[in-house]
Amino acid sequence: MDKLEPKEHPMHGSAVIKTDHANLQARRIVYYILGVLEVLFAFRLIFKLLGANPQSSFVSFIYTVSQAFLSPFSGIFRSAVTKGFETQSVLEPTTIIAMIVYAVVAWGIVKLIEINKPHQNTEIH
Repeated sequence: MDKLEPKEHPMHGSAVIKTDHANLQARRIVYYILGVLEVLFAFRLIFKLLGANPQSSFVSFIYTVSQAFLSPFSGIFRSAVTKGFETQSVLEPTTIIAMIVYAVVAWGIVKLIEINKPHQNTEIH
């Protein structure tokens, strides 16, 4: 009886390079999207803490765009509100939780992409 050995499929060097390049591009895209989300959340967190005027067009834009990504996490914690003479400072734990969760999800996606990365045979025959 023959021994059952896994068959090796020789991969051309150019195919490995193309696949590796595609994986690198995919990882970069995931981290770029994460970076955009993290910056958006950081602006929101700072604006809320400093009591930025929500009537400002830039602040309103940040609040509107980021709210779409925060909706899965709303209701986990209550926001802490401190009222001052001129501004109202708000600490939104939801934003912090979202920043952490999206970072972990992005890391997980990148790890899945790396699992798909072909292994180069470094043995010398």
